[in-house]
Amino acid sequence: MKNKLQTTAGNGQTTIAPLAPAANGANLPIEFLRLPKPGTQCPVTGLSRSYLNSLILPSDGNGHRPPVKSVCLRQRGAKKGVRLVSWDSLKAHLYANLDGIEQGASK
Repeated sequence: MKNKLQTTAGNGQTTIAPLAPAANGANLPIEFLRLPKPGTQCPVTGLSRSYLNSLILPSDGNGHRPPVKSVCLRQRGAKKGVRLVSWDSLKAHLYANLDGIEQGASK
């Protein structure tokens, strides 16, 4: 038989049930999105990796001024890192384009 520890919940009641974290951080606000794996879509926005790259990386298409902010985290001397996309910046860009689409549709 496994030993079960008694723990006290935040309301002062005692329980022997294990305290489980929220599934996938469901209650936490999104600050950054990780680029999806190649060939897949972002689970939050449904955008492909290549489209997100076109928004976050300097290119001729965006005048070498990406409209969405991102950051690359990597260890010193490493060739590869993790690219994180700012959710606030991406959301602002999407809403700005959504307004243009809605105005065009209402004409």
